[in-house]
Amino acid sequence: MLALRLPSDIEARLDELSRRTGRSKSFYARQAILEHLDDLEDIYLAEKRLEELRRGESDTVPLAELMARHGLEN
Repeated sequence: MLALRLPSDIEARLDELSRRTGRSKSFYARQAILEHLDDLEDIYLAEKRLEELRRGESDTVPLAELMARHGLEN
C-alpha cells in the first residue's frame, strides 16, 4: 500500500485525467512510477556515487581499462 500527498494542482490534473478517461488515479500513479523508476534509480545512484568519489571513498577506472576488462577494445 502506498499513500501519496500531491500538490493540489497535480491532484486536480490527475482527477481530471481520471474523470475524462474513466481510469483510476491509482492507474495513472502506477504508470508514472513504472515509467520513471529506472531513471530515478539511475539519477540517485549516480549522485550517491559522485558524493562517494568527492569524499575519497571510492575510485575511478580509466575507460581503456574498463573496455579491456569487458573485451571491448578496438
